[in-house]
Amino acid sequence: MAETSIDYAAVYQALPGMVALLTPELVLADVNEAFVRGSGRPREALVGRFVFDVFPDNPNDRESRGADSLRASLHRVLATGERDTMAVQRYDVESTERPGEWEERYWSPVNTPVFGPDGNVVLIVHRIEEVTELLRVSDRAGTGPERVREAELYARARELQELNNRLRQAHAREREVALALQEAMLPARRPTLHERVAVRYRPAMGALTVCGDWYDLVDLVGGHRLGVSVGDVVGHGLAAACVMGQLRSALSAASRVADGPAQALNVVGRYAHVVDGAESATAVTTFVDFDRNTVTYSSAGHPPPVLVHHDGRVEFLDRATDPPLDARPDPVPRPEAVTAFEPGATLVLYTDGLVERRREDIDTGLTRLADSLRRHRTRDPEALADIVLLELLPPGGATDDTALVVVRL
Repeated sequence: MAETSIDYAAVYQALPGMVALLTPELVLADVNEAFVRGSGRPREALVGRFVFDVFPDNPNDRESRGADSLRASLHRVLATGERDTMAVQRYDVESTERPGEWEERYWSPVNTPVFGPDGNVVLIVHRIEEVTELLRVSDRAGTGPERVREAELYARARELQELNNRLRQAHAREREVALALQEAMLPARRPTLHERVAVRYRPAMGALTVCGDWYDLVDLVGGHRLGVSVGDVVGHGLAAACVMGQLRSALSAASRVADGPAQALNVVGRYAHVVDGAESATAVTTFVDFDRNTVTYSSAGHPPPVLVHHDGRVEFLDRATDPPLDARPDPVPRPEAVTAFEPGATLVLYTDGLVERRREDIDTGLTRLADSLRRHRTRDPEALADIVLLELLPPGGATDDTALVVVRL
């Protein structure tokens, strides 16, 4: 079948519903023909103008909240990157034929984000259906049972939207607190590590709560050695952030006195047994010895670190894998492995938000990561970390938190 060339601009203009495109500044970037007809305003009076300058609230009605509700919905789309379907709204419109007179109008709006290459919202598709006449027809039909049910349905829809707004605000506050807690718990980058190490933490896009991803950097005693770890706590919100802080602190302390990463994970594993919420938590820790040019590592149910050699060879450090922190019986020691590197190699640790996608085998994500690291291995750690996030995270952001540590060896 021959490929058909589609004029999407013509399709947009021909859409039967009223559709406008808004910039992140809420300026009308474009409107289709149905929007021009439905608004009763010429195109030149719409495009390029702030939407609430064109459609302000009815100044004669102190109870009018149409503009406030729409503004809140549009800001939610910008903040979360998710579509927002509004309840039926009363939004009066000034008559174009009789300036100063306002017409009672009812609308059913849906606001949908459009993402740019960097994953940020660049436009909002604002689609509305006018339902004024439907309500008027029902009104002319009298105040019988059907009209009463419609009025009740409209009232319940407004109540539901208000409830959803309050829930969003409560969840947003919890997210803000949890993010602040995570930031306070995660280690500050030290000046001595600045040129060797880049760290990144990306909360899940569109989520109202945060997860328990973490990383840690530890100066080890005995030579020029560095401990690098990442981990992931199952769960969301403040509870997960608190458990994350306990496990990170425990592993940080254990790494300073342990003979190796396996012993450090053994200690933290025993501690995880008595921490509520630590069930199925994962972690991987590496001890980098810059004097011997070796990486010693052990994993507790976590995706394998990646060692990118100077010649482009990519090695997944997967020869010392074990169950999650709380799943190993106490008497059984965890495995440990050692690999060598040449100066200039790159060690990368990460959490599963970087490589896992719904309905996709994790090997696909690991291959994607290896390819990105191989192609950009000569970049400095800061640039490499940014490139990896840009290439691997979806345009709208990942559905899980992501921690990433890049170490130039």
